[in-house]
Order: sequence, then C-alpha cells, then structure tokens
Amino acid sequence: MARIKKGDLVVVIAGRDKGKQGRVLEVDVERDRVVVEGVQRMKRHTKVGQSGRGAKTGGIETIEAAIHSSNVMVVDPETKKGTRVGIRTETVERDGVERTQRVRVAKRSGKDI
Repeated sequence: MARIKKGDLVVVIAGRDKGKQGRVLEVDVERDRVVVEGVQRMKRHTKVGQSGRGAKTGGIETIEAAIHSSNVMVVDPETKKGTRVGIRTETVERDGVERTQRVRVAKRSGKDI
C-alpha cells in the first residue's frame, strides 16, 4: 500500500519550498516522485500558435514540477503537522465473507488517514 496517494494533504520537509503545504496532484511510483499543488513551481515556455477560433495559445506557463517523495510528509488530520504513515490491518465483513483490509494510520496521533 502506498504511503502517499493522490489527493493527500502533505507538507514539504526539504528543499526551497520547505514548510509549504499542498495537495498531491500526481504520484509517479516508478521514479518515486510526487507533484504537489503550489510547490516547486517552474516556468515553461511553449510555442505561440493559434487555436481554431483564432485565439492565441502558448507563451509562458507556470507549472508544478515533481519532487522526490522522501521530501514530503503526510499532514496529520488532528495536529495539522507532518507525520509518518503506518499500516494497520482490520477485518471487514462483506456479503458474509470476512476479509482483511489495510488502513493507513498517522503515527503522530494514531488517527486513520
């Protein structure tokens, strides 16, 4: 189970944006990187063109670049600070069949994420 998932609220713990919080927009599991909203913003220059209706496209766009997943921590829902993530298993009964389900837990407060 992934420690950080799309949509999680995270805080940056290293780099030029240290201390900023934002939602995870993308997770790249192969490269172990995440894209966080409002963090690691970079300018991208795209070629100017025209759309079908004649509107100008392109120019300078500001986008979020990926950062390594070790540089972010999930925000604890209770204390609003960064926390490590643990895994707890619980048994759930569905349609008369018991199954084990893994749940992400904040190490700082013990609350489910």
